[in-house]
Order: sequence, then structure tokens, then C-alpha cells
Amino acid sequence: MARIRSSSSSSKFRYCNPSYYLKRPKRLALLLILFVSASSFVWDRQTLVREHEFEVSKLNDEVRRLQNMLEEFTNRVPANVPIEMQRREKVKEAMIHAWSAYEKYAWGNDELLPQTQSGENSFGGLGATIIDSLDTLLIMGLDEQFQKAREVVGGLLSTYDLSGDNIFLEKARDIADRLLPAWDTPSGIPYNIIDLAHGNAHNPGWTGGDSILADSGTEQLEFIALSQRTGDPKYQEKVEKAIVALNKTFPADGLVPIYVNPNDGTAYGTITFGAMGDSFYEYLLKAWIQGNKTSSVKPYRDMWETSMKGLVSLIRRSSPSSFAYICEKTRETLTDKMDELACFAPGMLALGSSGYGKVEAKKILSLAEELAWTCYNFYQSTHTKLSGENYLFNPGRDMSVGTTWNILRPETVESLFYLWRLTGNVTYQEWGWNIFQAFEKNCRIESGYVGLTDVNLALKDNKMQTFFLAETLKYLYLLFSPPTVIPLDEWVFNTEAHPLRIVNRNDNIAGSERQHKPTVGLQGRKTGRFGGN
Repeated sequence: MARIRSSSSSSKFRYCNPSYYLKRPKRLALLLILFVSASSFVWDRQTLVREHEFEVSKLNDEVRRLQNMLEEFTNRVPANVPIEMQRREKVKEAMIHAWSAYEKYAWGNDELLPQTQSGENSFGGLGATIIDSLDTLLIMGLDEQFQKAREVVGGLLSTYDLSGDNIFLEKARDIADRLLPAWDTPSGIPYNIIDLAHGNAHNPGWTGGDSILADSGTEQLEFIALSQRTGDPKYQEKVEKAIVALNKTFPADGLVPIYVNPNDGTAYGTITFGAMGDSFYEYLLKAWIQGNKTSSVKPYRDMWETSMKGLVSLIRRSSPSSFAYICEKTRETLTDKMDELACFAPGMLALGSSGYGKVEAKKILSLAEELAWTCYNFYQSTHTKLSGENYLFNPGRDMSVGTTWNILRPETVESLFYLWRLTGNVTYQEWGWNIFQAFEKNCRIESGYVGLTDVNLALKDNKMQTFFLAETLKYLYLLFSPPTVIPLDEWVFNTEAHPLRIVNRNDNIAGSERQHKPTVGLQGRKTGRFGGN
């Protein structure tokens, strides 16, 4: 049976039949108009999209070009400006950033906590960052910042030596007078903790009542200088009595354990050039330099040379790369561990090498350079290119980071500064610049600088240590400054990098030669504005 097509079904498709429009010209014209309009609209939209994409691409190219120009301008060294000056200015800018953050968020407090943008009084509320930073501000020519700091608190002796302003001498004397009771012990070895308000002195309980070696032999420069500047011998007498006491039991290898009995001067515990031992050895050398290397201070030099023989006995070399490192020693057992703190030793050795004969001086300087290479590799061995707190050495593995934090310490750049000054080798400047860039990349935040809790994971802590401004940035700035800025034949840096003028020792400060002559005898640690005058 034939199927009949419905009229409604047929009508649905008539608009798709060309013959429908051929019979109706007006509708055909309307359809053409609609088609052309739709095509034009789609074409215009596609054209606009293409033009927009082209414009966006051009703008992106322009942004990249401007960024490249800015980077090139920032990093470019003009032909008439030495690269050292460019780098010095960047370190100065880092100091301004750190100081401004402290001034904004922690003014008057001891330290800045950058992450929480607050202050902390970890040194009893003395304004430690201000005191520690005064001479850095002076050396860098940051006069406005220095004057504001001066209005708050007096600084230390180096600021007096640099500025000639008596307020700093008066404040130094006031602080020293408050410290003096710490030396009132049977041996003259000072207690390490004192209440500055009441003069009560004692040692921390965790030492068993003993004093720490580094604390016991690390006031000599400042107190001797204070006696020289004031004419009052009592400061020098106190600190030299401690050296006399230590010398009575001074070992044949010159290596003194870190715990010292304040009653009789006997010592026990670990021997280390790292934490709790470091600056004792540094000050033996620097007391000799401070006294202008005259015969009156030769006993300090003699003790130091004895200790350096002991240091050499602790040197080992890693495998396979033969990195030289300084072991720690407990009784007769050596531990293959070296603190970053011990990285002051290359600079110390380089500084003291000139006091030896030609052959021995060359050996000591060579050892200093080897140790500096090791310390630089403490930085290069981590993901952030910043050093951990200490390193372990194992056969076939060279070095591995032990304690993983970095708290912006200065010791390695300190040694690079000395080695550059004393050898003229610009390699040490390049190493220092690499370390500075690593600090900038990993430790700089909007509100200052922070340390790292892990140098491989780049995890940040929440403290800007005072010594970052006082020491780390200062040594970096001087690393790129002419040797006439704080010349080493006129100045000696204490262990906190504060420079003191070198003067001949006057052991008749108050007219009593018998009282003030050094009694240390032998038994078998930091185009110039302050250039020479």
C-alpha cells in the first residue's frame, strides 16, 4: 500500500529547497543579505581577535625589551666605573634596606624579627643592633642614619676611634665599669654573665659553673684600647690578668679546651676553633697587632704561634677532593667536623703569616688559602649556595652539611676580605660576590633579611642577627673598597668587626711600669674615608 506524505512534513523542508527561493526573488535577496551580514560579522570578529592578539604580542615583546634594558642597565658596568664600585654600592644598598627595616619595625629593640615585623630584646634591651651597626654606618658614609642612631645610644670604642666623638668614649667607659666585676674571680678568669644594673656575675648552669674559653679571652682589645684612650689602667689590668692565668696552664700544643675553671684557670672539654673556642686564638694574634707588634706585646705573638702549631696538627684533608679542614679534638680523639664559625681561621692565618720567616710565612698563607677554598665550598655545596652551620667529613664523600641552618654569619666573607687585602687575588672578591648574591636571593624580604632554617630547602627563619649589619655587610663592603679604607697597617678589627686604631703599647698608663708591664710568659677572632693621615 502506498504511503501518503503529510503536508506538514513537506512544509518543514520547503525552506531548504532552492526552487522555493527561485520562485520568490524577494526572499532570496533577503537570504543573501543575511548571509553576507553574518559572514561580515564573523570576519570582523576574527579580524579583531587577530589584531588583539597581535597587539598583545607586541606589548609583551615591548615589556620583555624594557625588562632586558632594565636588567642590562642595572648590571651593566660603565666603562668609567669599576666593577668593585658597582658591587660596593649594592652592598651599601643592602645595608640601607636592613637598617631601614630595623628602624621601621624594631627601633630601640635589640633585634628585628622580619617575618612578623616586630622587635625582640634578646640582649636585655640595649638596642644591640644600633650599637653594633654604628661603625658600619660611618664606614659606608650613611651619615643621616648614623646621626639618628647617635641620638639614641652611644656606641663602642671603634665608633669613638672613627668619629672622635667623646660621647662614645664616655658610653664605652660606662659599660666597661659595669662589666668589671665579672673579673673578680680567684684566677682572674672572668665569669661570662653579669647583671649590668647590679654587678652580679656568674657562669651559666649548663657549663657546670665554668667559664667559656672564647668569652674569657675575647675582651683584650677593647679593654686595652679603653685604658689607652682614658689613661686609666684598670681595664687593661683586668683582661691581662686573665691571659696570665690561662698561660700558667697553657699546653705545649697551644690548644686550650673550651671550659675554663675561674678559680684556678684549668681547662677541660673539647678543643675547637669553632663555637666557644674561636676568638681566644684570634685575640692572641690581634693583641700583638694592636700593640703595633712591639716587644711589649711579643708574648701574645709567641702564644699564638704555639697555638698555630696545634692548629696544624688538627688539619686533615677530605677524599676525593682533598678539602683541608680543621678537626675538633676531645682528649686524644679527633672528630671530622668543622663549624662555619671556624672559617675565621683562614683570615687569621693570612693576617698572622707576615710575622713568620719567609718559608714559614708561605706555608701558613698556603694553608689559609686551602681552608678558604673549603669554606667557600661550604656555600657552594648546598642548593641555596649558602653555608650550613657545620660540616661533616667522611671518606670518599668529601663534605656534607651537618646542622642545616644559616643565620647570616660573617666568618667566611671575613676571611675572603683578609685574603684579598693581603694577596690582591681578585678571586676572593668573586667568591664574596657570589655569597652576597646568595644572601640577596634567599634571605632578603620586604622587611629586612632573615636566616634559613635549612640551606637546601631554603626555609626562612624570623631573625635579622645584629652581626649581619655589623660584620657580614661590613666585610662585604670592604671587600669591594680600596685598601685605603680602614688600612690594615693602621687598624685592627675586633672579633665583632669593629675597627680599633693600632697604637704603640703604653704600659706606663698611670706611671706604674711595674704594674702594667705585660707579665705573660711562654711555657714550652673581624680611596678611604678612614685612610691614613
